[in-house]
Parts: sequence; C-alpha cells; structure tokens
Amino acid sequence: MDPALRELRNALASQSIKSTGPWFTHHLKIDPKLFDFRVCLPVAADLTLTGRVQPGQMSEMKIARTIYRGPYERLGAAWGEFGKWLKDHGHSAEDDFWERYLKGPEKGDDPAEWETELNRPIAR
Repeated sequence: MDPALRELRNALASQSIKSTGPWFTHHLKIDPKLFDFRVCLPVAADLTLTGRVQPGQMSEMKIARTIYRGPYERLGAAWGEFGKWLKDHGHSAEDDFWERYLKGPEKGDDPAEWETELNRPIAR
C-alpha cells in the first residue's frame, strides 16, 4: 500500500490539494482470491485525473463503525468479530468495507496504541 499512498500524495501535492483527514482503504468486495481495493485520501477540492490517481465520491449510506486498537496483523480477526457483532444484532452488510487509519506507525512504535476505524455499509 505504501507505493500507492505515495503516488496519491504526490498527485495531490502536484495539484496543491491538501488532504482533509486520515488515509483509508476502500475494499470493493470480500474474496480471499482477489484483493480488490483503493487507497484513498479525503479532500475538499476537485482532483484532476493523474495517472492511476482519480477522483471519487462515496454515496450517502447507513454504516456500522467501530474502532480497532492494536497491530495491523490482527485486523483480520477484528473484522471477523465486527462481522459477528453485526450478524448477532440483525444487520446485513454490503460487500464493500473500508479501513481508516487513525493512528499507526507514523504516530508511535507501540502497535497497542494504533487505531483503525472499521466501516461496513448496512444493506437497506
């Protein structure tokens, strides 16, 4: 993900656009054989298509959200627990999901302090 994030940040810098929040990955579907996702940064200005960097917008939706605290290696288990909670509470999630990286290695070396926001759109 680091090369994609660098490419995205360079494209924003070349257009004098600043990010308005933490970076995130938008996973388009859950399939163990295909890792189909986008690396994203929120912005408040229009972005011009630059190489592989393109503007996007999320639609209005109802979501379920939680914060996971810990190392990235445990994100899979955190998603599993979140999915179980959704099901146990009668919610059906859409196929896509996103992780927003609130605190990570750039904020400190202790993985116990890292925070990742987990988001799942709720099926209507």
